[in-house]
Amino acid sequence: MGATVELVCDPEVLAQAEYIVLPGVGSFKKGMENLKKNGTDEVIRSAAIINKTKILGICLGMQLLGSQSTEDCETAGLGLIANRVERFTTKELGQNKIPHIGFNSIHFTGQRGLFSDLSEPSDFYFAHSYRMLVDNIEGLYATCSYGIDFLAAFEMDNICGAQFHPEKSQANGLVFLRNFLKKDRLC
Repeated sequence: MGATVELVCDPEVLAQAEYIVLPGVGSFKKGMENLKKNGTDEVIRSAAIINKTKILGICLGMQLLGSQSTEDCETAGLGLIANRVERFTTKELGQNKIPHIGFNSIHFTGQRGLFSDLSEPSDFYFAHSYRMLVDNIEGLYATCSYGIDFLAAFEMDNICGAQFHPEKSQANGLVFLRNFLKKDRLC
């Protein structure tokens, strides 16, 4: 894809990044605690709001971009988008199992931006028990149906998120990541 990737633990180095990818697998509360330990949470907020750095949250990383999660009681997120994260319930999923693991189709509001060059619908790989609600999303977004519809991906200006794992989603994941890295668009 032509991108140089660097694992960054130093907030000062992170503040200079052209792109930030916030990956994650695990607990929302622990993820936020880890970001707060050395001020990385404030660096990400500043990069997003002041510097307009392109940010992509993947799986837990996308959830951390939101305002709060019900996992481990109520835990505040980065607040870059005003969305809540809630656990799937067996009542709303019917016969579907928790966690949601495997390939599933997503449907998007437009085939541009992150979703350029993807067919409608497109399959991506998911592994999660919590989902971001489809509230307060402006711009482009995609939903996935797994008993109920949930937010699968979004792009709002320079802030982007994917509940699925593009790195495990084969050709569609590569297209999605290439689209994120395009210089001629915010996100």
